[in-house]
Amino acid sequence: MTDPIASLIARLLAERWLPREDAAVRAVLVDAELRDDLDRRLAAAGLRLLEHPFAAHVALGIARAQEHDVFGGARGWAASNLQLDRDAMALLVVLWALLVLPKRQRQIARQQNEAAQDQAQMFAELKPVPVGAEVVEPVNERTLLADFGDKLGGKTRLNLALGTLQRHGFIVRRKERIHEGPLLDLAFDYERMAGRVMDGALAFVVAQAREAKADAAEDAESMETATDV
Repeated sequence: MTDPIASLIARLLAERWLPREDAAVRAVLVDAELRDDLDRRLAAAGLRLLEHPFAAHVALGIARAQEHDVFGGARGWAASNLQLDRDAMALLVVLWALLVLPKRQRQIARQQNEAAQDQAQMFAELKPVPVGAEVVEPVNERTLLADFGDKLGGKTRLNLALGTLQRHGFIVRRKERIHEGPLLDLAFDYERMAGRVMDGALAFVVAQAREAKADAAEDAESMETATDV
């Protein structure tokens, strides 16, 4: 007799992440008893399920109770168990701020707007909120180098860090564009990180990204107008 929870845990360990649309993943996310069984078994091994209602994938992470044993050491607190150096970790935070943070804000805003519109409808149909990487524009590698190359060790070190993050599944690089990878949305806790980014040292990153997108939109509109004339 097969054990669906054991099979799901084994697949997550072997494949590192699974899409939210996977049948086994979908089952544990909608069935409270299955989810409780999964959480109990993972907790017994010092693990927890990494998932967010607006994330396209799920993965496994270290349980809160075991974080100190795994990451805490005599020489300081480790940022991860992937041996990422400081440049790669800094770049990971920057890319999370550029790709995941604006996506999440749009997802939450859309959900709130639709909820407000549907309050008057007793049997309003629930509309799914987009969760994939297509929700946010990719980051141009040349722009990233111009903005952060000097802070992250130059072009060579930045490219090495990008390669490392791609191998670990945080990003996908296509035609000098950086897209969200399956693990980027799960790398940080949005509720804990969003305020720190928006109100802290990386606030300018988000502001710059918004300004650049606004300028690009204005340029595209101007070109379209000129073409029509």
